[in-house]
Amino acid sequence: MTTSAVKNNFLPPGLVSNLQEVLLNRKGGGAQNDKDQQPNPKDDDPTSSGSVPDAVDDAENMKPVVLVTNADGIESPGLTCLVHALVGQGLCNVNVCAPQSDKSVAGHSFTLKETIAVTPTEIHGATAYEVSGTPVDCVSLALSGALFSWSKPVLVISGINRGSSCGHQMFYSGVVAGAREALFNGVPSISISLDWRDDASQESDFKDAVGICLPLINAAIRDIEKGAFPKSCLLHIGVPKSPLTNKGFKLTKQSLWNSKLCWQAKSTTRNLAAGRFLPNQQSLGMQLAQLGRDASAAGAARKLATQRKNIEVVESVGIAGKSDPDRKVKYFRLELLDKKQEEEDEDLDFRALENGFVAVTPVSLVMHVETDVHAAASEWISSALEAEQ
Repeated sequence: MTTSAVKNNFLPPGLVSNLQEVLLNRKGGGAQNDKDQQPNPKDDDPTSSGSVPDAVDDAENMKPVVLVTNADGIESPGLTCLVHALVGQGLCNVNVCAPQSDKSVAGHSFTLKETIAVTPTEIHGATAYEVSGTPVDCVSLALSGALFSWSKPVLVISGINRGSSCGHQMFYSGVVAGAREALFNGVPSISISLDWRDDASQESDFKDAVGICLPLINAAIRDIEKGAFPKSCLLHIGVPKSPLTNKGFKLTKQSLWNSKLCWQAKSTTRNLAAGRFLPNQQSLGMQLAQLGRDASAAGAARKLATQRKNIEVVESVGIAGKSDPDRKVKYFRLELLDKKQEEEDEDLDFRALENGFVAVTPVSLVMHVETDVHAAASEWISSALEAEQ
């Protein structure tokens, strides 16, 4: 990844300028930078500028706060690699609030009328909380002031997600939703996805992806503090499947790309009216409690299938609360299949990834309707109303 590659890929001028500066600093920054880094004997004298611990605390408090979340779960390598790098730089105070399990396709959903559990933890020195909810729950809770002492972070980073989030996938994507929720609350945000391939990718690719994204993250933090970061949109960064051989950053547009949703019928059919798939990680006590609530609501008898790796079920009940053993339940599993994409525009997100670029896609909170679509809808509404009169 070179400075010239960044120049030729149409990023906003402000971001390009700061990105170039970061890249130069990472290479050494020149003689002046070396001169500035020469040790000063006075720096070693604890009496020269007051209390050393107080000075350290003040310096830490002056650092910008960055909140990190994701959709793959708090123990995923994408998040831990990103947090490790941010903490290692020492340029910002890093806090984490992320789902305890995989919520990759949770979309912009949140938990309502249920209680979520929040457990404190620590990731590479960063204060962290794992949440039994969605990425949107995590960001909303963190920004509410209930967990952290700060009033608002300068930036929310959601990622790094295992798998691309191009085109229509952004509507399903939990990692993009985490960044979108931050923007809903007035906090600038970035989401990051790695174009993971099961037959070729490896976990070390996440570390490489972090190295690619850090210059843009650092430039974003500085521009936010200057008021120069793009407003009213989040930036989604798509890292290609081979991060180290990327061709540079490229500003892209959201495409119409989507996977094919394929529902596969499962062979097992049971004489049950109500079935519940409970995560294997849940405790038996939680399963019993859930089954008890279901049975109380139905006013019917229940039974627990104690095979922890199988389907947990509630006995079929009718409207009158009587058992109904004749009703059958069919089971299906959703699979996402790749399908050929017809769009040829080289500036589209998925095309840029396919061609080896790091795709940077601005995602607006406002759904823009094309002029011809708006005109067609207006014409139809007018004719429909006239016909009804």
